[in-house]
Amino acid sequence: MVDMKTSLCGIELDNPVIPASGTFGYGYEFAEIYDINCLGTFSFKGTTKDARFGNATPRIAECPSGMLNSVGLQNPGVEAVISEELPRLAKVFNKPVMANISGFAVDEYVYVAEKLDKEKQVGWLEINISCPNVHGGGMSFGTDPECAAQVVKAVKAVTTKPVIIKLTPNVTDIVAMAKACEDADADAISLINTLMGMRINLKTGKPILANTTGGYSGPAVFPVALRMVYQVAEAVNIPVVGMGGVSSAEDVIEMMMAGATAVEVGAANLVNPTACKDIIEDLPRVMDKYGIKNLKEIIGAAHR
Repeated sequence: MVDMKTSLCGIELDNPVIPASGTFGYGYEFAEIYDINCLGTFSFKGTTKDARFGNATPRIAECPSGMLNSVGLQNPGVEAVISEELPRLAKVFNKPVMANISGFAVDEYVYVAEKLDKEKQVGWLEINISCPNVHGGGMSFGTDPECAAQVVKAVKAVTTKPVIIKLTPNVTDIVAMAKACEDADADAISLINTLMGMRINLKTGKPILANTTGGYSGPAVFPVALRMVYQVAEAVNIPVVGMGGVSSAEDVIEMMMAGATAVEVGAANLVNPTACKDIIEDLPRVMDKYGIKNLKEIIGAAHR
């Protein structure tokens, strides 16, 4: 009998598999397909202070071994999430959920974090710092260590829940970003968010996405994500949540060996709605194949 349990910031998970934000809505849509209580947890759709319609269409472009998206953080706003989405979720999910928070200024992050901190259903706050800083010239919070640390400190001041900082891979030094967040008292790091990319329509000669560029995700980014998870896990003393191109139980094992305590699955959910369920059900077979009895014991194995 294998042990698939792991612990993330003091909260035990039945298994390490977590659908990533933006690929699983607010959960109840997938609950119509299967019992989502089989998941370790899931990270719900990126939530902002105010409702957002998102970017103009087209927002999606297919690519070999992946996809581009430029959804633009479409969401109903934190007040509606608390009053409508979370009560609906409570009917189908009986575990702590991970709340993904986005913002365009520090005070927006603080506002949303403070609101969601009061919700019993929320176990962790995953702070997406890949957003453009409107007060900082449009540069992403996640590309400047000082800006990232500022967000961490501000959010930590208004919450009692574990704060997980989600990092963008679109930087020169991912380790410097992670260490800045750790030094600012982040409880964990999650990475990677999407890589910037674009596609051009050969008939029109114009970009396929209305926003010109978008975030590239899918199996092709897995080696890049794995390298960054390995580097960050080597450098920090807080848990790392790995993601980026994960689509199989083998990928989950590999991410954990690189240093991930838990593993998020993103684009695979958009290709196959039961991807996470399938991965969880296949984990015991893969663990047996490689002689793994306890997943906690393989975390960071590649560093030893």
